[in-house]
Amino acid sequence: MKVDSEQFFDSIFLSYNKILKRLHVLGITTKNGKEISELDLRRAIDVMIKKHPTCRWRSEKIRSKKYFVLVEGYYWLTQVYFQKEKSLIDADIDFFKLRIKQYEELLKVDHNENYWNEDMDIKQLCRYFNREDITVRKAIKKMCDSRFEKYKFVVDGKVVISSKGVEWICKNIFKQKYLELLEKYKMELTEKYIKTGYPYDNFFWKN
Repeated sequence: MKVDSEQFFDSIFLSYNKILKRLHVLGITTKNGKEISELDLRRAIDVMIKKHPTCRWRSEKIRSKKYFVLVEGYYWLTQVYFQKEKSLIDADIDFFKLRIKQYEELLKVDHNENYWNEDMDIKQLCRYFNREDITVRKAIKKMCDSRFEKYKFVVDGKVVISSKGVEWICKNIFKQKYLELLEKYKMELTEKYIKTGYPYDNFFWKN
């Protein structure tokens, strides 16, 4: 019975020691090809928490002196932080797209990536992406240089970018914004997942 309960808990969350052991068994190493140390893992988890606080991947210390990490957070460590094939932002985006697909399939929710509905002028783009005017103009130029000038037009003397253009800029230049949109939607699905009765950030009084 103890083994069964341990397996159940391990399917939901893991201690730092168990994560470290799994990384070693899988042969996952640092960017320099060295075995991952406890310090390396702690630094990785700090980055994870800083980048994705809304995902609630790490437990709060209540009674325990140690933290636990949700299995989804463990997957992020293996598929994003410690992977070596892609940039961190691209791996992060791919991870959230995959998790969204998995949640949608489990919850039987139709996929609807409807994040961009409005055309925007340059001032609106600056606010939307939280970027300076010159940075946004460079992004527009890059979009046009990539043969998507059809997304740019002029209305009453103002440069306006169509919703398709806003999507292109988001996915190809200001990727952090795209990641934020994906994370927000993923957490909306996560809340539905919890309401359905599945365990998520439940550490069963271990923390």
